[in-house]
Amino acid sequence: MRKFLRFLALLVIAVALAAVFGTLVPRPLWPAAAGGQGTRHILLLKNPIHTDIAVPLDDGVRRRFAFLADAGLPTDAPEARYIVFGWGGRAFYLETPTWSELKAVPVLKALTLDASVMHVDVAGAIKEPHPDVAGFDIDEAHLAALLDYIAASFRQGPNGSMVIDNAGYSSFDRFYEANGHFNALIGCNTWTAAALRTAGLRTGWWNPLPVSLGWSLRLYD
Repeated sequence: MRKFLRFLALLVIAVALAAVFGTLVPRPLWPAAAGGQGTRHILLLKNPIHTDIAVPLDDGVRRRFAFLADAGLPTDAPEARYIVFGWGGRAFYLETPTWSELKAVPVLKALTLDASVMHVDVAGAIKEPHPDVAGFDIDEAHLAALLDYIAASFRQGPNGSMVIDNAGYSSFDRFYEANGHFNALIGCNTWTAAALRTAGLRTGWWNPLPVSLGWSLRLYD
């Protein structure tokens, strides 16, 4: 028992050190060459355990993600201002719409290995400044790279992106099958961090939690 507790303590210390270094060591190590003028404003949205990216809606974004409207998302609604994208574990996303509905099996899958899904939401105006919202101005080339990254995260079937029937929290969101597998070490926030790097931002080397991702972005962007 003593050996197990010692191992557990060392494991906790190792994870804590990895999280600290993952926040403080930037990725990429050196800033990229300056791009064009940052005229496109994207948002990072966070809660205590999860992050999403909000992309401003325009005709080009609507065309790029036309399959969202085909699945019934109101991307053409007059009040729609953003499409919000998030990647995460299938069981936790689909079976935990609220914290009060938290179950053991989705948590176990999130800590071990689970299939992944994309969650897409149509949002109106998002308040800034706000403690749970961070805005970044990027140029057109980096926005295009970000959209490429997001689009590549949707798993494709014979008829294109695969919407999950009867899955969603409201009439303004949908779930889609996604590429990759989810676990506690490579999860929703590491996906978000990788997406932001494609948009020309620098993050920490490993950001498993929203707080560490936020700290690294404040350090380097």
